[in-house]
Amino acid sequence: MLVARKDIGMFCDILRRGGKRIVFTNGCFDLLHAGHVRYLAKARSFGDCLVLGLNTDESVRLLKGPSRPINREEDRAEVVGALESVDYVVLFGERTAEALIAEVKPDVYVKGGDYTLETLPEAKIVGSYGGRVEFIAMVEGRSTTNVIAKIQQESDGK
Repeated sequence: MLVARKDIGMFCDILRRGGKRIVFTNGCFDLLHAGHVRYLAKARSFGDCLVLGLNTDESVRLLKGPSRPINREEDRAEVVGALESVDYVVLFGERTAEALIAEVKPDVYVKGGDYTLETLPEAKIVGSYGGRVEFIAMVEGRSTTNVIAKIQQESDGK
């Protein structure tokens, strides 16, 4: 379910009062692939409710370049929100998820294994309120960048 940014803190407060353990992750999730599905299922396993912070189109362009995203934020939100592992989707436009994490205050913040506590800007804010960070190993060879490169190779070869 897509939740307005202004409402996500209230949603999380209600969940917490109900005894739910909140897990949070974030990303672009542009071209959904098996690596994403496995990552999100694993992230969800750390708690009762998975909140996914989805980068807006503008923030994806800042992070990935002018040719991205491939899919609009509304479509990306609908696709990831349809996964069984994802309970709530909230859009954010900042370069990092620090401000959104301050609103959600997840019990567990999950990121891919290509990060470390030292390279993850959000780690400090998670630790400040007693949350924990978990890293999930990425599925080898599965990335949106690789999918796009393969499509471009195929297109150039014709």
